[in-house]
Amino acid sequence: MKIGVIGLPMSGKTTVFNLLTQARHETSAYLTGRRETNVGVARVPDKRVDHLAALYKPRKTTYATIEVFDVVGLVRGSAAGQGVGNEFLNVIRDADALIHVVRAFSSPGVAHVEGSVDPWRDLQTVNYELLLSDLDVVEKRIAKIQAGKRKPEHEVELAALEKCRAALTEEKPIQGIAFTPGEAASLRGFTFFTEKPVILVVNLDEAQFRTGDYPGEAELAAWAAEHCVPLVPVCGQLEAEILELSGEDREAFLADLGLSESGVERIARAAYRRLGYISFFTVGEDEVRAWPIHAGTCAKEAAGKVHSDLERGFIRAEVVSYDDLVRLGTLAKVREAGLLRLEGKDYVVRDGDVIHYRFAL
Repeated sequence: MKIGVIGLPMSGKTTVFNLLTQARHETSAYLTGRRETNVGVARVPDKRVDHLAALYKPRKTTYATIEVFDVVGLVRGSAAGQGVGNEFLNVIRDADALIHVVRAFSSPGVAHVEGSVDPWRDLQTVNYELLLSDLDVVEKRIAKIQAGKRKPEHEVELAALEKCRAALTEEKPIQGIAFTPGEAASLRGFTFFTEKPVILVVNLDEAQFRTGDYPGEAELAAWAAEHCVPLVPVCGQLEAEILELSGEDREAFLADLGLSESGVERIARAAYRRLGYISFFTVGEDEVRAWPIHAGTCAKEAAGKVHSDLERGFIRAEVVSYDDLVRLGTLAKVREAGLLRLEGKDYVVRDGDVIHYRFAL
């Protein structure tokens, strides 16, 4: 799972990246000429893993993770080569989803690249650059097909590309286009920005975060609802403070804010869900581990996530629900209650299943 963090310069992209990955990159580095992409791994918080670890006290606890890319901020004209944004768009073109950070906070010491704070304008600016980048890819491919020797399969691809061009020209994303099965198949080799899942993160100051009132709030909420995009308000400054706390201090801090979890946890979980992932668990004294799989994955295929030998030699999956295991306390008691199930290779794994695989070498 790869997530690209995008937004205008000084919107808080690198802050969000640092919080997700617990890294320590300078937030101003890109303004001082640094051009490399920050890459890190974000843990997907899961209280179920915490409870299972407390139950089994394993030597190792492993959460699901997401690979995160933080690229230089886009500016107006990035898709046409302005600044260095176009170069970095290519870095995240293969990302599975995008975290789009927009700035709502004001700070005399942090200048806004557009001269004023306007989250709604900034969202539209970056979206427009992504749209133009997709349009450039579409038009170049159309020109290449038309200039070469046309094959029968090109006709279906051209029809799909023309639909893309028409939508993008009208400033509409590719995600909303209705393709025939053949057209959709012809576009599988492309990685368009405007068809990627998006998580919208609004970076607030503390006062805005506590009141929930910030510039462009109504417009951003309406856009997110229209496009089925998770909207996560965060305060980078508060999140950094939360990250430094542990145990009761952290819980008390969150309670004071009226929260049960931090913004970073909400972002990571929203990204996980947006990509269509669920988790199943393996447990024991050696390790408690969350395994990410796409919703709809069958038991045999899920076994391959643990080890290829388990998939090749799959016999049965011993399955219990997380809720039953935590409620009863041990697998033995789950068995006594008749709640352990033996499932075959075609069983569709459910979110929260605790699985032990039977297999033959």
